[in-house]
Amino acid sequence: MVHKGVKGLSAQIKDKLIQQTLERRLQQTQQSPQALTQRLFRRATDSVPEAFYRFDLHPGYQQIRIINDGAERLGLKSPFFKQHQGIAGATTQIDGREFINFGSYNYLGLCGDPDVSAAAKAAIDDYGTTVSASRIVSGERPLHRQLERALADVYEVEDAIVFVSGHATNVSVIGHLFGPKDLVLHDALIHNSTLQGAQLSGAKRLSFPHNDWAALDALLTEQRPHFERVLIVIEGIYSMDGDYPDLPRFIDIKRRHHVFLMVDEAHSFGVMGPTGRGIREHFAVAGKDVDIWMGTLSKALAGCGGYIAGVSALVEHLKFMAPGFLYSVGMAPPVAAASLAAIQKLLLEPHRVEALQARGAYFLELAQAHGIDTGLSTGLAVLPVITGSSIKAARLSEALFQRGISVQPILFPAVPEKAARLRFFMSCQHTEAQIKFTVDAIAEELAR
Repeated sequence: MVHKGVKGLSAQIKDKLIQQTLERRLQQTQQSPQALTQRLFRRATDSVPEAFYRFDLHPGYQQIRIINDGAERLGLKSPFFKQHQGIAGATTQIDGREFINFGSYNYLGLCGDPDVSAAAKAAIDDYGTTVSASRIVSGERPLHRQLERALADVYEVEDAIVFVSGHATNVSVIGHLFGPKDLVLHDALIHNSTLQGAQLSGAKRLSFPHNDWAALDALLTEQRPHFERVLIVIEGIYSMDGDYPDLPRFIDIKRRHHVFLMVDEAHSFGVMGPTGRGIREHFAVAGKDVDIWMGTLSKALAGCGGYIAGVSALVEHLKFMAPGFLYSVGMAPPVAAASLAAIQKLLLEPHRVEALQARGAYFLELAQAHGIDTGLSTGLAVLPVITGSSIKAARLSEALFQRGISVQPILFPAVPEKAARLRFFMSCQHTEAQIKFTVDAIAEELAR
């Protein structure tokens, strides 16, 4: 009680001194209390640096300006935000000119397929262009459950859930399911969406060397006892390098250490396996062997958004609690219908997958014959051409563009400077002639 009394007296004395100081200043300046308050406020705000309240001085924007200004001085045109007309498949139209297109991940040519487009148009007639609400409120439509059921069946798991964004799927799911007492272990080359999700969760995050299951095993032996839930995140096909992990090894590790395993199939579903069912089919593992199957609808499935497939407890939990689903509008009817139709076409027309795999293998074979550095690529859908510097990558992209080939450079900081590259996305619609013309052009331009 004595201590509290002393503190109270101290506060009263402090307040009295402040009041006396203000009264003296008012007498000296003959200003009203309001004017003095404004003057003191201005003095405080005048000390705030401009960079803290101007977007043009934001460090991120300044970095963009440095890169763009440097490119202009070197005479490099920006390769970004070119406007494509029409449907982007094996070819695309830019400014009325046709290009061989390696910049779009329409792997199976299902974006623009007449049956897929017809399904989307019919959905607009039946449900409109939006469901106008979150699904839990009044946005649920039969198409949503049909699509989720189709995804679950393909993976041979209990259920699935679709989100309106692939990136947001990883952010919301990882961010929600894990917390400060948990650990997220991920491949060193994992996608940004996983990193953002782990950061949001507050869990400790550690990476292991790319595709190095032995290093992961050792890391878990050391770290597992210190955490509650532990999540391993790997990708089916790595989007920058075009290679894939030894999935059975990771399944074995997750079982022995009693942790969760999540596989991001954004670039492997529709691409791997004899019928395109993904890395699960490629390695002939059961759907239940992986705890969280994640994928996107925007690559092989001609739509937009992401999905999670697994046990019903996982899916029900996410539907009622994951912020990215609970507080988001439901997937637009034409998008859901298009992806549902794309799954059906995938299962009925495995020749699309066979053609895609053959074209990728052909590109890789020709490139290696020319001595072109394709990094770690296995020739499945994603094939990098490593140039070793951002400037070389940008110049090669522009040179190929002038020759009628559209392909995007991947520059620092998206990849390390010495790993700067062009990234070629394959399509089942590419012809061998288009691929040979392209690889020959790459070899010629690199030799200049």
